[in-house]
Amino acid sequence: MKDYHINIFYSEEDGGYIADIPDLESCSAFADSPEGALAEVERAKEAWLGAARKAGKSVPLPRYRPAIYQTAR
Repeated sequence: MKDYHINIFYSEEDGGYIADIPDLESCSAFADSPEGALAEVERAKEAWLGAARKAGKSVPLPRYRPAIYQTAR
């Protein structure tokens, strides 16, 4: 199984880094560094998946792939 895509970006409004997993609704994390946000969202992912399985809810397969745009030079 492929793993879930993770977005990491700096939020000026929050003053730190946000990491989110688009395939898992409301699965995100915050930290002072990109590495910290990644570590936190990995923990959030495990908690999200565990809670969904325990509740008998379906777990979505990894599907999200970001669009990559290139400009002509």
